[in-house]
Amino acid sequence: MSLFGYILTVPQTQRAHIVVICTMNLKEYKVVVLGSGGVGKSALTVKFVTGQFVEKYDPTIEDFYRKEIDVDNNPSILEILDTAGTEQFASMRDLYIKNGQGFLLIYSLLNRQTFTDLKPMRDQILRVKNSDSVPLILVGNKSDMFDEREVSASEAKVLAEEWGCPHFETSAKNNSNVDEVFTEIVRRMKTTQKGSSSKGGCCVIL
Repeated sequence: MSLFGYILTVPQTQRAHIVVICTMNLKEYKVVVLGSGGVGKSALTVKFVTGQFVEKYDPTIEDFYRKEIDVDNNPSILEILDTAGTEQFASMRDLYIKNGQGFLLIYSLLNRQTFTDLKPMRDQILRVKNSDSVPLILVGNKSDMFDEREVSASEAKVLAEEWGCPHFETSAKNNSNVDEVFTEIVRRMKTTQKGSSSKGGCCVIL
C-alpha cells in the first residue's frame, strides 16, 4: 500500500488549513521466473530488484522479491518468484504456475539444451492455467558473451512468433534489457487483467 499526502491551504482570511490524506492500493502483479539451472534467472532478477550484478550465486530453491515499478505512469507492485532450475524441484512448478500471473521463460544463449527445455515448461504453464493465452516472455540471457552463443536470435524469434510472445536478449552483467523485460511482462499482465475491477482508494479530511 502506498500513501500519498496532499495539503490544501484555504485563504489566510479563513485562518484554517485542510489536510487531505488519500490512500490508494497499488495493483499487485505476480511474475514467475522459469528456466533450467545456470541460465542466470537469479542474476537477472537480482539485477532488476537491487541494481547489483551477482556473478556467483548458490543454486536457488525459491526466492521471493517485491518491488514497486512504474509502467506507463501507472505505479504497481511486482512480486517476483525466482524458481529452482534443477529437476529436483520440478515437481513444485505446478504450484508456482498456479499462483503466477505472468512468466519469464529464461534460457542461456550459450546452451542450446536450455532453449529446448523451455517448450515443456511452456506446455506446463498452458496446462496448469488451462488457457492458450498466458502472459509470458521468451528471454535469452548472457548476451554479453556473444562469441559463445549456441542459440541464434533468428531461431528464438521464430519460436516467439509461434508462441505469440515477445523475445528479448538480456545481460545481467551489462544491464542490457533487464528493466525492459520486467516492464513488458507487467504490461502484458495488465492487458490480460484490464477487464477485472480495480481497487479504489479513499480520502480522509483532517
